[in-house]
Amino acid sequence: MLSKSQQRILRSRIFRHLDGIAVAFSAHALKQKGVLDYLLERGKCEISELTEKFQANEGYLNVGLRSLASQGWLKREVDNQTNRIELTINKKSPIAFELIEFYGEAIKFLKEHHSLSPDKLSTESKQQFFKLLTSIEKDFHLPPPKNEHEREVREQIRTHIEGNLAGPLTVMLAMGGMFHKYFMEASFSPDEYHEDAHSFEQILDFFTRLGWFNKGNATFQFTDEGLFFAKRASAYGVTVSYLPTFRKVDELIFGNPEILVSQAGEEEKHVDREMNVWGSGGAHSAYFKKVDEIIIDLFNRPINEQPKGVLDMGCGNGAFLIHIFDVIEQRTYRGKILDQHPLLLVGADYNQSALKVTRANLIKSDIWAKVVWGDIGDPDQLASNLRQDYGIEMEELLNVRTFLDHNRIWKNPLHTTDRISSSSGAFAYRGKRLNNNLVEDSLLEHFKNWAPFIHRFGLLVIELHTLPSELTAANPGRTPATAYDATHGFSDQYILEAEVFIRIAEEAGLQRDERLKARFPDSELATISVNLLKG
Repeated sequence: MLSKSQQRILRSRIFRHLDGIAVAFSAHALKQKGVLDYLLERGKCEISELTEKFQANEGYLNVGLRSLASQGWLKREVDNQTNRIELTINKKSPIAFELIEFYGEAIKFLKEHHSLSPDKLSTESKQQFFKLLTSIEKDFHLPPPKNEHEREVREQIRTHIEGNLAGPLTVMLAMGGMFHKYFMEASFSPDEYHEDAHSFEQILDFFTRLGWFNKGNATFQFTDEGLFFAKRASAYGVTVSYLPTFRKVDELIFGNPEILVSQAGEEEKHVDREMNVWGSGGAHSAYFKKVDEIIIDLFNRPINEQPKGVLDMGCGNGAFLIHIFDVIEQRTYRGKILDQHPLLLVGADYNQSALKVTRANLIKSDIWAKVVWGDIGDPDQLASNLRQDYGIEMEELLNVRTFLDHNRIWKNPLHTTDRISSSSGAFAYRGKRLNNNLVEDSLLEHFKNWAPFIHRFGLLVIELHTLPSELTAANPGRTPATAYDATHGFSDQYILEAEVFIRIAEEAGLQRDERLKARFPDSELATISVNLLKG
């Protein structure tokens, strides 16, 4: 049994692995292009200078450089009044910029091989891969570190490379059933699980060296440490699902910024959506406990104070809507009187494939609901469609959504303010750097568009947030913020700091219920918030 202290150390390793997946590709691209050497020579320069010098797409260049600042390898200062960003080297910069070369082999392999399953790799590829698995243990064959800064940076990069291999492997094994309860309780041999037993054994040997398994003569068994990682395999899922984006980072920064833009009817190019949904589902269970508390509070009130139903904007596969219905039915006063006061359930999504999956899952769960197309950026149209097609007034519903407001398609705000943003985030659209003041104005306009439909029963929202890069850098291994910033920054999503998000909501005339708010973790490192916002 692992102590809480041991669990904190292992959780920190997961976060460092995620940092590695997020940082390695862009750091290596910046190194290869000469950006980092130029920074070392100059000591300090503005991002506009780097953009011009290297013919870069400033928006994605900004995202990449911010990830380095979040690792403590640069100082990044944002002046939102003048819309200038200044980069300055620090004591770790020359150490990190030299060692970034060691990302190269892992990046090359992950670019060439989109699956790490042994049965999809050639003999030569397997040899390359297993050479990679063993090389990270050699500490790059470098002499002992000269000082504490060098030791810290070397350990960062070594763990990053480990994460680029362990992360995709863990997701592959978990999604394939490897971490099923059977394997967690009993020892097993490689040939029980995989036809290519020899290759699979080498993968297990890698995890054994990480401390996840004990190896007998011909069998493997999870250690307590390995069980910890296996039970949290989905924590890797969301970041690994963005490997299609990371593989194209050099092109996004220095080439065609629209290379991953999908056309109507095309599958998404920037993310493995199935993996993303799988990873999200496992990671979100803790937040749903707080959501349950809010749902129970609302639907235990007198019936004339309750919403007529629930609208899930961005319903995905319908799982959240199904969960909410189950909570209401089984744990609230409303659930006892559904015959007299039926619950209107609406699932809306921009993605037609998601709507098909939602319909199928709702039917399977024997739940009646309306499933409709909707755009989070156009609530007026959604409200009109619900009224005309189904006689449903959107303002009579509780609106809910999970990790969606930051993922709306960018629109320049029709009305701008003279605000000076307090956000230090890096935001882009199709490669262009977005002014942080405009990003806040855009969110304000977004909230105002929704305000008429949520003033009465509210918006129950789970949202993702960024952290100031200096705060992330000061807390290595304690937050997944670097990974969130990279995955969302390179895919044109707009995660603001938690306090900025709430301040803009209040500016739009929305107030959060202070009794029902929550943040995760409950500290200055919060990257997730749960709020009930009402007019």
